[in-house]
Amino acid sequence: MSRSDSFTIRLLAPADIPLLEAVSAMFGEAFGDAQSYSAARPGRAYLERLLGSESFIALAAMKGTDVVGGIAAYELKKFEQERSEIYLYDLAVAAAHRREGIATALIEELRKIAAARGAYVVFVQADLVDSPAIALYSKLGRREDVLHFDIDVKPGRTARHCR
Repeated sequence: MSRSDSFTIRLLAPADIPLLEAVSAMFGEAFGDAQSYSAARPGRAYLERLLGSESFIALAAMKGTDVVGGIAAYELKKFEQERSEIYLYDLAVAAAHRREGIATALIEELRKIAAARGAYVVFVQADLVDSPAIALYSKLGRREDVLHFDIDVKPGRTARHCR
């Protein structure tokens, strides 16, 4: 757990399902997509397995008992070398708590976890129209311009991006 004067960052464990649900709700609000983050929430057993798995990392930024930010990330084990990389899937800070260093602190905590796991990089995607995210990630890392494709699991259909 990491601590600043105004907030703490907590690595979530299987017993932290209420905190993970609060992070998810905060993501839905921050991204303006509450439907994706709350309409079909997984059950308790699923979330316990997810939080207990080696491949999933969830961080919550807390002010007292309130979740004000969070990260959801995945460790991807590589096959070509004995190493892994961390995919930062979601990062958000509640609107009322932005510009307080919470997002940077969350990423710094994820970097520590990645280093402890022997990962060689943390990577993240950002939408071209999300200038605050691009500015944050540019401050912390090297930009690569790539294309992203969603491939539908059912052949013959074009995938629609959905969270």
